[in-house]
Amino acid sequence: MSIKAIAKPAKSLLSPKDHALILIDHQSQMAFNIKSIDITNLRTNAGILAHAAEGFKVPTILTTISKDTFAGPVFDEITAAFPGVKVVDRTTSNAWEDENFIARVNAIGKDRLVIAGLWTSVCCNGPVVSALEQGYEVYVVTDACGDATPEAHERAVERMIQAGARPITALTYLLELQRDWARQETYGLTTGIAMKFGGAFGIGIQYAHAMFAVHK
Repeated sequence: MSIKAIAKPAKSLLSPKDHALILIDHQSQMAFNIKSIDITNLRTNAGILAHAAEGFKVPTILTTISKDTFAGPVFDEITAAFPGVKVVDRTTSNAWEDENFIARVNAIGKDRLVIAGLWTSVCCNGPVVSALEQGYEVYVVTDACGDATPEAHERAVERMIQAGARPITALTYLLELQRDWARQETYGLTTGIAMKFGGAFGIGIQYAHAMFAVHK
């Protein structure tokens, strides 16, 4: 008996209303020792996540560690998307052990979480494996995370995957939220974010708009 295909997306694909985004410790001091990815690329990828979540109205939590005494401010690429948002500051390296952070997670009430953080092996890994153990479905944006060495980043990603996390990239996140170019209400948002942060893909869109009068 043959299987019959149905024009229907997989349940595992993300949509704007089925998850919350959590961005953890994308701060100045935390970035000093990142060696697994160029920090400019990491900041750009974090910007894609933040602007996509803001534009698609995805509930988002921003968290820092010792912002005023040690680790410094959040990347501008993130705060530009969420001006005035209340950031959860804490002392625990694992945000999932902070009561104020957990209160925000519970207040949003989503069982599916998309998480990125610095460093991959600490700020990201701790909350991811903790959330998975408590029954959450977790996606990790691996190119919006970084660590002191490529191996530290890779081992942390492997550990999270082994625990049940699903790895994605920042551009995948943006395009998965859009998914259908016929969705005109967010077409301009998606292409605008891609042109600003999307590297070669964004340049291609900009070229098409300029040279062939592609509709915005």
